[in-house]
Amino acid sequence: MDWLTDPSSPAEKFGLMFLAIALFVVVMGAILLAVDRPKRIPRWVVVLGFVGPAVIGLAWGLVRPALITVWNSLFDRRGNEFVGLDNYVTAFTTDQFQLVLRNTALWVVIVPLLSTFIGIVYAVLVDRTRFEKFAKALVFLPMAISMVGASIIWGFVYEFRPNQPGVQQIGLLNQVIVWLGGEPQQFLIGQPWNTFFLIVVMIWIQTGFAMTVLSAAIKAIPDDIVEAARLDGLKGFGMFRYITIPSVRPALVVVLTTIAMATLKIFDIVRTMTGGQFGTDVVANEFYTQAFRQNNQGLSSALAVILFILVVPIIVYNVRQMRLAEEIR
Repeated sequence: MDWLTDPSSPAEKFGLMFLAIALFVVVMGAILLAVDRPKRIPRWVVVLGFVGPAVIGLAWGLVRPALITVWNSLFDRRGNEFVGLDNYVTAFTTDQFQLVLRNTALWVVIVPLLSTFIGIVYAVLVDRTRFEKFAKALVFLPMAISMVGASIIWGFVYEFRPNQPGVQQIGLLNQVIVWLGGEPQQFLIGQPWNTFFLIVVMIWIQTGFAMTVLSAAIKAIPDDIVEAARLDGLKGFGMFRYITIPSVRPALVVVLTTIAMATLKIFDIVRTMTGGQFGTDVVANEFYTQAFRQNNQGLSSALAVILFILVVPIIVYNVRQMRLAEEIR
């Protein structure tokens, strides 16, 4: 019965998977049957029957690993010696990790602001135009591409070849520079601008999400408000500033916070394009490096906890804003 605790072959792993599915079906069926059969049953028993398994699953799959991670962050790299908050001190005081935190802060500030700004401006410009659907589809298309796929695409855009006879540029951006009479650049190596070139990839992906959500919010603005503003003489930028922005504020908050949460956890783009080298490292990638390359269990756990702490306030703020929006409706 060792395959139940340590499956090794594909057959044993598939067997364990089917056994887990079968147990889940049996347990849920038994719970539902027990709740449904009695005619008079306390409400708390019904609630416990439906919510209990989900709460247990979340506690085991999310809360338990989180507590283990916090505990591991208080030990050394091997997990043997208790070091208290030393790993956190290292993360905030060492030059290497200060650069990581600064880069992460740049990502979190620039990506949500630019993605949301471009998204709302684009949504306003193409709203109710003849080619609205086609124009929106073009901007939304990058959302269908994985982070790794987008990184590979932009890796070709930034590709560098030395400007020598017989050597042709295969990078789109460098080819344009050569056509204009300039010298090709190594965009992903030169600090600190390489971080901004990576940020462009995330903006390219997230702008479609911002545009879609904000476009729906713009279309939900009542026509009588728009007509009243026009009668008062508002048009162009005035309409955008005094009518559109205040009307879609709840959607703006949701878009900004959602993109900020995704950006805080950014890993794929950095890992695929630079591997965190040349001063482009971020918290999520450094956590991976410390855990699986440096085998530093304590420091990697501390970085994971820091990332979690950074995300929680944004989630709380997002939930509060969504509740306020629902109350207004």
